[in-house]
Amino acid sequence: MGVTKEKVESTLTSKLNPSHLEVIDTSGGCGAKFEIEIVSEQFEGKRLLARHRLVNAALEEEMKQIHALSIKKAMTPEQWKQQEESNAAA
Repeated sequence: MGVTKEKVESTLTSKLNPSHLEVIDTSGGCGAKFEIEIVSEQFEGKRLLARHRLVNAALEEEMKQIHALSIKKAMTPEQWKQQEESNAAA
């Protein structure tokens, strides 16, 4: 058995303190592939690549068993708020 969705959520929550986190196991339950959407104040002032590196570093141990990690969104709270407002207006 690979990494669980709950383990990924727990690790990211403890290390990056996200205000929004969505983890989807796209591997059919074996824990090898995940999609992540994360919003964290720790991303402030960082470019997208640096944000992805933070997520990968937080999941260092889990990545030994994860085959594919797709970070769909890595946003600051302000970016998230703006996106939510534009989605509501559309």
